[in-house]
Amino acid sequence: MTEFTITDAATDMRLDRFLRREIPGLTQAMLQKHLRTGKIRLNGAKAEANTRLNPGDTLLVPEIAPPERKPRTRHVVKMDPARLKELEAMILYQDDSVIVLNKPAGIAVQGGSGIAVHIDGMLDALQGDSEERPKLVHRLDRDTSGILLVARNARVANKLSIAFRSRDVEKTYWALLASVPEPMEGRIDLPLKRIDLGTTSRAEPASRKDKEAQKAVTDYRVLDYAGKRFCLIQLNPQTGRMHQLRAHCLALGTPILGDAVYGGIFSEHFAQQLHLHARRLAIPHPEGGLLTVEAPLPPHMRDGLAYLGFTVPEAQKPKRVR
Repeated sequence: MTEFTITDAATDMRLDRFLRREIPGLTQAMLQKHLRTGKIRLNGAKAEANTRLNPGDTLLVPEIAPPERKPRTRHVVKMDPARLKELEAMILYQDDSVIVLNKPAGIAVQGGSGIAVHIDGMLDALQGDSEERPKLVHRLDRDTSGILLVARNARVANKLSIAFRSRDVEKTYWALLASVPEPMEGRIDLPLKRIDLGTTSRAEPASRKDKEAQKAVTDYRVLDYAGKRFCLIQLNPQTGRMHQLRAHCLALGTPILGDAVYGGIFSEHFAQQLHLHARRLAIPHPEGGLLTVEAPLPPHMRDGLAYLGFTVPEAQKPKRVR
């Protein structure tokens, strides 16, 4: 362990900033992991990254080996005519500032170990005559289908990211659930915390007193139901936590159909896939006005609705109100 005693020169400095200054090569991800697991101790207790330091504070830090610096390479997906056609079919709306895609279920948004095909690696094909390649603005889980927003350039990406952070974006998801929540409309205000499970992570409910808990709020409304066994629900997340909708639906006692991680049942009458779809996005357009886009349901969810006798609504055409 390495011990740091805080001097007057570091008064009111954030803990994370202090450690990054003192430990060359320390990344924010590494720092957060050690803070989350309690390996970094401030005056003998766990601490947060944004904790302000005071003279005389004592920091105990385990020996941290910075990762070996390697040239960063970006994986570009090879676009043959079939794959290009697949990408073009995803486009719901595009203009000089944004591109809105309808991501199919099963395709990852970004690359990673063992992921050969992902949306981010395809975006070079949409660059056209622009000097910059398009940039992702937000994410969807690999098995979630629906609206994915892409910026044409860094300037637009920054504007859209600010809109997401300031909660000026209205996000609407649809899901098929096993069972029907009671009441059939309401708000789930349940903090979540991230649990690391080796190479994966999951979100679990947490006490409001838990320092690792993050505020998580979801509004919901049942759109249709079949007895007490199944329902189509609309979900409007007011916060953006990892797996928030999946964890909140499980907490209601009504997991999403086909969600192997969060308790969703599997049935011969439904596709063995996650029945969660990013249906609608309303966002301030970076050049003014409000852009609203809806994504058609994926085939496996349309089939599920048809089996239950629910109406399969068509998506509205994209609309920009200036």
